[in-house]
Amino acid sequence: MDGTILVATAGQGILRSADDGATWHRLGLKEAIEFDGTVRSLAVDPQNPTRVLAGADVGMCLSVDGGVHFDKVSSPMDGMTVWAIAYSKTDPKVVYAGTGAPSRGRMYRSDDGGASWKDLGVELPEFCQGVNRPRILTICAHPERDGEVWFGVEEGGAWRSTDFGETWSRVDTPESGISNSDIHCIAIAAAKEGAPTQYFVATVNSVWESTDDGNTWRGQASKDRFDNLYYTRTLQLLDPAGSAMLVAMGDGTPGTRTKIYRSVDRGESWVSSTLHTPPNSTVWVFGAHDSNPDLLFAGTKYGHLLRSVDGGKSWFKEWRDFSEITAVAWTPFAAEVKAHPQSIA
Repeated sequence: MDGTILVATAGQGILRSADDGATWHRLGLKEAIEFDGTVRSLAVDPQNPTRVLAGADVGMCLSVDGGVHFDKVSSPMDGMTVWAIAYSKTDPKVVYAGTGAPSRGRMYRSDDGGASWKDLGVELPEFCQGVNRPRILTICAHPERDGEVWFGVEEGGAWRSTDFGETWSRVDTPESGISNSDIHCIAIAAAKEGAPTQYFVATVNSVWESTDDGNTWRGQASKDRFDNLYYTRTLQLLDPAGSAMLVAMGDGTPGTRTKIYRSVDRGESWVSSTLHTPPNSTVWVFGAHDSNPDLLFAGTKYGHLLRSVDGGKSWFKEWRDFSEITAVAWTPFAAEVKAHPQSIA
């Protein structure tokens, strides 16, 4: 492939390959992100593939050379762990970020592509059930509506704003039908001919769907749909309308058995993808870029990196293992690889 693969980890910072995965390089000793630090999120600028935002344990960081170097962006997130980053689909200058454990869970917005940030006034409780301290795991901007953005909390519910995050309302109310507040992923499929906008909220054990603007939801326990795998980790739309999409399932966290499922009918039915090497733990994250929807990456909790070149139908394991994979991204920009003391061949 032409471009750069970026793998964020807990314990090895960010690893980068610009030669199709043949060699991998860690960040240098004097980077804003420690070469043995924790990075929880990655986001490639949809207008400029040289720019990559990274949410780390020091706050928000920015690369302008495709991930070769990262500088810290001074922001209200300084010293906080950034778990999620998402660009607006209608205005790429607008970016959202969410923090969490061990920091307090808060939401932020940038109106200049990530150069400066505003605290949106969201402050989650310091503690919660299940994971001790909440973390914002997912942020999703509406593909067509300017200003509509959602975030989900492990654990603390699903939230929506229609005014760029200035005010928020909770979606998973007792009346909604969503029966679990442990939110792992939110995805929104754009309206298409004959089908309205479709919302997906993945909780720890189910996928919930709404086609009436989030007023009512229908869902089914994942173990009843996905070969008795209950742990519902993440969703990935492969096109804006969700005509093809993926879900990662496991038997727990970190898990010993995992599968990737693919749907071509907006989640009505799912087919198990072919995994040519059994992953060592639950698939945790997906990495995709709009420039090539057939090229996809997936990372497991215990460091297996998988690649698909057929839109998620089949997956091959990359030759090397990583520490805990927390995010994967690829950018069509081919970053120049320069050897340094932390280079890994």
